[in-house]
Amino acid sequence: MENQFSRTEMLIGKEGLNKLSKSRVAVFGTGGVGGYTAEALVRCGIGAIDLIDSDKVSKSNINRQIYALHSTVGKYKVDVAKERILDINPDIKIRTYKTFFSPETSPEFDFSEYDYVVDAIDTVSGKTELVIQADRAGVPIISSMGAGNKMRADMFEVSDIYKTSVCPLAKAMREQLRKRGIKSLKVVYSKEVPIKSDNGVRYPGSNSFVPPVAGLIIAGEVIKDLIL
Repeated sequence: MENQFSRTEMLIGKEGLNKLSKSRVAVFGTGGVGGYTAEALVRCGIGAIDLIDSDKVSKSNINRQIYALHSTVGKYKVDVAKERILDINPDIKIRTYKTFFSPETSPEFDFSEYDYVVDAIDTVSGKTELVIQADRAGVPIISSMGAGNKMRADMFEVSDIYKTSVCPLAKAMREQLRKRGIKSLKVVYSKEVPIKSDNGVRYPGSNSFVPPVAGLIIAGEVIKDLIL
């Protein structure tokens, strides 16, 4: 009988779909990258998802974020995401947190509950803490490196953090994780050199196609790892 996951089942089989339905994924950050990751995971049949983001939708988000519309400006991103996700799959178990994740707020989360963690936040301290907590809990994690100031959506790669180059955020993460004894971390990153303005200053510019591609690549890696 046809259902909303019929086409997915043709690719991964009943067993794969069953694994996804029993999995809980935490997506930290629901912006340009994480929003598309969450959307893809839900459409693939993830059974439970946690969304963590303290931000509200702003007009400047509309150019690249899936939950950003003129009608959602001023609303919390996780609230908008929850409404949309439940419209996609009314049976999904969803929890939302209006929390800015940091080492200080980390104790609010029990990482042992998760089957996978997605890091789509911006701060090095927060990203580092996510990796540390996932490592302690023995939970797989994938981390998004810099997607801003770039125009080449075709240059993203999946790699280990210690094999990355060019990306300034990846460099900062390598330094922090090495200090903390983290041996490896799966990341999505780009070797494209971030664009600078004519006066040499780098602005946090973005577009409608680079962050979403990073988010969808991350979703694909999560799905692949969960059904293996």
